Amino acid sequence: MADKLVIVMVNTDPANPSELGAPFFQATVAASMDYEVEVILTGRAGELAKTGVAEKIYLHEGSKRSVYDYMKEAHAAGAVFKVCTPSLDIWGDNLIPEISETIGSAYVISEAMSDGTVTFTY
Repeated sequence: MADKLVIVMVNTDPANPSELGAPFFQATVAASMDYEVEVILTGRAGELAKTGVAEKIYLHEGSKRSVYDYMKEAHAAGAVFKVCTPSLDIWGDNLIPEISETIGSAYVISEAMSDGTVTFTY
């Protein structure tokens, strides 16, 4: 059985906040269940790694918690956040403190192909 969950957020668009809840909720739950969890932000979702972006996004109108609050909750539960290097070229390198490192495509592929890893993509 796999002991690691990799959540790759590549097609999730911050302009559609309703798409953002599930990956962070699942990261929080999996980390709370003592699985190793990595959330990789790339593509359009890479913008969430930029300071100030997720803080201004709410899953629905009237919500008191921002997307950044959900990201911090996942991080506090043990999820590790990483951002793909090409995202830095697009969105800049002023990153939220929860980002542990920048990675490249080879890392994403090697983790996704690992026998001990389950990969979810959003």
